[in-house]
Amino acid sequence: MERYPYKYHFQLSPSSGENSMRICLVASAGGHLSQLLKLAECWDGYELFCITTSRLLHQTLHREGRVYVVGECNRQHPLRVIKVLLRCIRIVLREKPHVVISTGAAVGCIACFLGKLVSAKIVWIDSITNVERISLSGRMVKHIADLFLVQWPDLASQYKSVEYVGAVI
Repeated sequence: MERYPYKYHFQLSPSSGENSMRICLVASAGGHLSQLLKLAECWDGYELFCITTSRLLHQTLHREGRVYVVGECNRQHPLRVIKVLLRCIRIVLREKPHVVISTGAAVGCIACFLGKLVSAKIVWIDSITNVERISLSGRMVKHIADLFLVQWPDLASQYKSVEYVGAVI
């Protein structure tokens, strides 16, 4: 896979070197994270940090960079969402990513919105399991994403500002 396999790539200001770009990788445990890690060579050589939902993944992700575990949340548990939001605010303000890349779910959505507040570029890759429509988190992030990718060609034709360039898996 090329360094930038898509027609998009993100330029930093001339004063910063290419490899000084700080990338935030965000994914819930399970399939979301598995799909994100399949793209690992795309960010090889850049400064990374990861936000995820399970401590069990710390060892796996530690190879990528700093790892922050914020816990699980979803719309059925609003108090957990607030707890995860507060943790993510602290992380994003400390790290100040240049790019946020996520495959979802709720924690990815939260991190994308927070990343946008610190002027990060947002890359959302909707899960391959979303065959008929974009995920709820994806539908929210779509409006702020600089690059929004789906893994089914039919989905790209249903939504504006959504692209299909192939499947991760």
